[in-house]
This record gives sequence, structure tokens and C-alpha cells, in this order.
Amino acid sequence: MAVSQVFIKPPTFALSGHGTPRISTLLQRRRSSSTVLSMSTNSFDIPIIVNGCSGKMGKAVIKAADSAGLQILPVSFGAPEESGCTVQMCGNDIKIHGPSEREDVLASMVREYPNLIVVDFTVPAAVNDNANLYSKVGVPFVMGTTGGDRDQLYKTVEDSNIYAVISPQMGKQVVAFLAAMEIMAEQFPGAFSGYSLQVLESHQAGKLDTSGTAKAVISCFQKLGVSFNMDEIQMIRDPSQQIEMVGVPEEHLSGHAFHMYHLTSPDETVSFEFQHNVCGRSIYAEGTVDAVIFLAKKIQLRADKRIYNMIDVLREGNMRN
Repeated sequence: MAVSQVFIKPPTFALSGHGTPRISTLLQRRRSSSTVLSMSTNSFDIPIIVNGCSGKMGKAVIKAADSAGLQILPVSFGAPEESGCTVQMCGNDIKIHGPSEREDVLASMVREYPNLIVVDFTVPAAVNDNANLYSKVGVPFVMGTTGGDRDQLYKTVEDSNIYAVISPQMGKQVVAFLAAMEIMAEQFPGAFSGYSLQVLESHQAGKLDTSGTAKAVISCFQKLGVSFNMDEIQMIRDPSQQIEMVGVPEEHLSGHAFHMYHLTSPDETVSFEFQHNVCGRSIYAEGTVDAVIFLAKKIQLRADKRIYNMIDVLREGNMRN
């Protein structure tokens, strides 16, 4: 299906206003084990836990992981009100455990599956608590959840010395665009000095926070000389505005990511527009599976570097479709 193209013109919208972590004995045990990767058959013997499995992104990851041959373990962590519930996906009955059970359950799963990798697509408010848990137990993880205190997130992982892929954007092609923006910002600082910037991002109503990808792109524009505050981002979450103003196909209101960046020169004679529109969640789910496979390889090789992002995954190559 062709995705509607939307071009933002300046007049068309108005901008709105602990204790020291330790390396557990479980982590030491993990280092002595190896992960089996079968590239020739496109099957990967990697056990994973998908936290946030009741959400649409979690379900998309489970579907992609199952197609890739990853081993989906029958446990997940969620909110207190979800504790005891079961999610059925790809022939798996996945039991959701609440906050009071999660440390014991995770430690038990690591003992049973030493090569376990956790995938996190929960909620922004849970990012730091979850990272603390993974670090305490000594389990590597892929953090696709946006939000939280990102500086504290990185510090937690650095102090615990576990392996992790942390990225607010898991879509490989979008990450490639972002990498190009970062290269431009690094090589041509100040190239857009004096230009004004307008940013609109539209996501499904259930996305509570501002897009991490939008923030990353804006940081590149700032390095290029553009003055812009993050609170100037126009977030669109109302379905009627998404259809009429942004051009989101109605069938994708429940899962989309439309980003538009409009630059205008000081004398308003020159303008640039950057846009990327995503319908559905498969692009993120497939990227997440690639991140899991990438991380498993790094663990197997006992790589010195421990914290990665999706640009590292892209640079490694050998990704699936």
C-alpha cells in the first residue's frame, strides 16, 4: 500500500507549547557458556524473554522472533494488574509476572537458560527499574523502550558490565537515516545556522512520550546550527488530526510513526523538508530480532565493548531481510 506523503509548510500548523551494582555469579556463569548461531539455516538457538508481551510491540517482536527461529520462553514481566495473566502467541502460553516476582523468576530462568537475552518493550516509567533488575541478575538485554532517565540507564549498564543494545529506534532503515544525519552534523557543523525548524511527529494514541527518534534528529539539527527546544515538538496523538492533518491511513492509526522536519532560511527564501513515514510495527520487530542476534554474537566472542546501539548493529552487516 502506498503511504500518503505529507509536506509541512510553515503556515499549516502552530507549535505547541542506590548501592553500587554488582556482577552476580549468574553473570560469571553466563560467560562460560556459548550461544549456538546457525547462519546457514537462518535459525538461531537463542532463548529470549519479551517483557511487555501483552502490548502490540511486544507481540510483533514475538511473531518476528518465532519466524527467525529464536526460542521464546514462557515468561514475561508486566504491571501489577497483569500478574498471573497469560498471553498466547505463536503456540506459546506466556505467563506475565508482576514486580514482586520478577527478580526470583528472572534468576531462575537464567539458571535454566544461561544464554538468555531479555527484550524490553514495556513503558517509559519502567525503563530504569527494569535495567536495574537486568543488571543485578546479570542478564544481557535489548532495550527498545523509549523514555526514562537515559543517562542513568547507561550508567547502570556500565557499572554492571553486562552486554546490552540500547536504542530508541529499532527500525533499521530509519536508523540508517539517523546515522546519515549524525554524519552530516559531525562533518558540517553550523551548516544551517540561522534556519528555523518546525517538527511534527505522529504516533498511535497509546504512545505516551515524545519520540526518541525525533529528539535524536533534532539534536543533529542543533549541531548543524539550528536553535530549537525539545518542548517545541508538535506531538499528534488525536486520530482525527492524524487522518486529516498528517495523512495517516485509517487502518494504521493504531500503529504508525510519521515524522516531519521543516527548515526555513532566515529570509524565508529557502526551505528543506525531511520526512519518514512508517505504517505498522514490523520494521521495529525485525530490527529487534537483528539486535538480539547481534548481541548474542558479541557475548559469544566476549567482545570488550559491552553497550551497543542500532547503528552498531547496522555496521556489523549480515542482517536478515
